[in-house]
Amino acid sequence: MAARFAIAVHGGAGTIRRTGRKIRDALALALEAGHEILRAGGSSLDAVVASVVVMENSALFNAGRGSCASADGRHELDASVMEGARLRAGAVACVSRIRNPVLAARAVMEHTRHVMLAAGGAERFARSHGLEMVLPKYFSKRKTRESHGTVGAVALDRAGNLAAATSTGGYRGKLAGRVGDSPIIGAGTYADNRTCAVSGTGLGEAFIRTALAYDVAARMRYRGEALSRAASRALQRIARLDAYGGLIAVDRRGNVAMPFNSAGMVRAAIDRGGRRLLAIYG
Repeated sequence: MAARFAIAVHGGAGTIRRTGRKIRDALALALEAGHEILRAGGSSLDAVVASVVVMENSALFNAGRGSCASADGRHELDASVMEGARLRAGAVACVSRIRNPVLAARAVMEHTRHVMLAAGGAERFARSHGLEMVLPKYFSKRKTRESHGTVGAVALDRAGNLAAATSTGGYRGKLAGRVGDSPIIGAGTYADNRTCAVSGTGLGEAFIRTALAYDVAARMRYRGEALSRAASRALQRIARLDAYGGLIAVDRRGNVAMPFNSAGMVRAAIDRGGRRLLAIYG
C-alpha cells in the first residue's frame, strides 16, 4: 500500500514580531505549491523544491530575493537539498547571482559527482545549466517590516520517499564568506528514507556544531525514538550552547514535528491525515 503523503515548511525562527497577513499568505502559498505536487502523485523532491522556490521569490523571507546583506554590503546566499531514497544531496554556498539557489543545489545533486559548490564556481555551474541569473541589486529590494528568516521544506510522497530543502541569506552583518548550516548536509538539512527528513532554522553555528539535522535521524535509527521525541531532544543540544532555533521534520509514516526553542517560528504543515497547521507562536 502506498504511503500517505505529508509536507511541512518554515520561514525562520527567532524573536518574531506579531505577524500580519502577508507572511501568512506567503507561507500558505509555499505549502500549497508543494502539497499540490504530492497530491498529484509527484515526488517529495519536486515538492520541497517548489515550496522553497515560492519563498525564495518572495521578499518576505531571508532567502532568495529577500536575503539580508553581509558586513560588506553584499548578498551571499546558501541552499541545499537532499533526497532520502539514495541519500543524494546537493548544495551551493556564498552565491550572489543565482535567483533561486535551491534550484542550483538540486542541479549540483543531479548533474555532478559533488555535494557542494561555492561562490563563483557555483555561479558558473548554474549559468551553464540554464538557471536564471540576476544582478546583485535584485537582492537589495527593500523588505517590509514583516520580513522573516531562513526557509525550508520537508516532505513524504506517495511512494514513501522523503526529501528536504533549505535556503537562506545568512544573517545581517555576517562576515563576508561566512557559511552557516543551511547548505551543510547533516547540519541544516538531512533526509533518509529509513527515518525522516529535516530542515532547520536558527543560529547556524550551533546547528553545525551539533550536526542537528542528522542527530534527529540518528536518534530515530539507533535509539528507536519517535520523531517528536528525537526532534525535541536534538533541539535541546543547541539550547545547551545558549543558541536558539527550530526545525521541521517528517518521518517515513507521515508524522510531522516542528519544535523550536525561540520566541516563535514561522511554520506550516499538512500531515498524513490532511490536517493543516499554520502557526508562528506556541
